[in-house]
Formats: sequence, structure tokens, C-alpha cells
Amino acid sequence: MSRAFVSEDAMAAQAAELPERPISDRPNLVTLSGLAAIEAEIARLQTALAEEKQSTVEESERRAVLARDLRYWLARRASAQLVPTAPENAEEVAFGDTVKLKLGGRTVTYRIVGEDEADPKQGLISYASPLAEALLGAALEEEVTFGPGRPSATVLKIIR
Repeated sequence: MSRAFVSEDAMAAQAAELPERPISDRPNLVTLSGLAAIEAEIARLQTALAEEKQSTVEESERRAVLARDLRYWLARRASAQLVPTAPENAEEVAFGDTVKLKLGGRTVTYRIVGEDEADPKQGLISYASPLAEALLGAALEEEVTFGPGRPSATVLKIIR
């Protein structure tokens, strides 16, 4: 049926029935910057909701999305487990570390972070990713593998 034939009440009800954002079953480990990003997103969403009108169907839909996203980030903040930075003299890769690697003939650098903070294009990988799981606990110059058919990675530098 064309959207033109759907009542505004029906569209508003549909907007209110948005599915919740899925929440990972894994522990919600966060870095200090990850926790700050969660707090900033909550503040942004609260401000946007306070300013949002609800006089049109589109505004109702936007408000429903904002409310759903706010519920997600409030749940993530409530479950956040801040992981302290590993001591400077630690010799193994830990959560929150930046790791310089030799991977498939290239030198790459990644920081191991929480799931919500991950952005591989920015060099941020989730601790739950296969590469991060292989790196956690690895020592300097150690070679790790992280799946069949994938090149091994050698730890060149650990940065805290």
C-alpha cells in the first residue's frame, strides 16, 4: 500500500514501535575515552530529544529514533566496565593498548578498545575481534595467528 494511504496515527504508532538496538552479550569493556564518548552521546541525545518537536509524523519518527538510541546508550553506560590502563612496564598486549604490527607484509597500527568504540578505519578494533583476541596477552616480537587463511601478525611495538 502506498504511504499516501496510511493514516498519520498509524505512521506515528509504527515509529513508536521501532525495534531496540541489539546489545552484545559480551562484557561491555570500555577505555576511558570510550566511556567519555558514551557520556557525550547520552548528552547529545538528551539535548536533541528536549529540542525535538512532535507535531508531524516525521518529527514523531525522529523522536522515536532518538529515544531508542538514548535507551541503548543508557544501557551501555549502566553495563560499562572501565578497564584501567596496563602498567607501563607490562610486557604483554592488554585492552586499551595501541599495537604496531607486521601483518601480511604491511606495518599497521591498531588500538584495542570496546565494541562501541571500535572503528577499524580509524585503527580502533574491538577486543572481541579475531585479531584483538589473538593479540591480547601477546609479547613483543611474538607472532600470532587469528584464523585459517589469514596472514600471521607479529607484534612490533606496544604503546600505552
